[in-house]
Amino acid sequence: MYKVKVFVTLKESVIDPQGSAATKALQKLDFPEVQDVRVGKYIELKLEKTDKDIEVTVHNICKGLLVNKEVEDYRFEIEEVVAQ
Repeated sequence: MYKVKVFVTLKESVIDPQGSAATKALQKLDFPEVQDVRVGKYIELKLEKTDKDIEVTVHNICKGLLVNKEVEDYRFEIEEVVAQ
């Protein structure tokens, strides 16, 4: 079995209203060192082992459902889980 951690973020060229609001709020809470916040999402998948290439499968999952390719970027980490 595989555990896949997917990290989705807005592309740098896309305005992040949530991040802007968080930046302002943190500065008002006396964290002036915070200059910018970008908000994203974290998705965790558990996949059974198959004959398919796991990286190709994860890319297809991300492109097909989890990520809006127009405004978001993604990266992922794959960890093989050993049954105990």
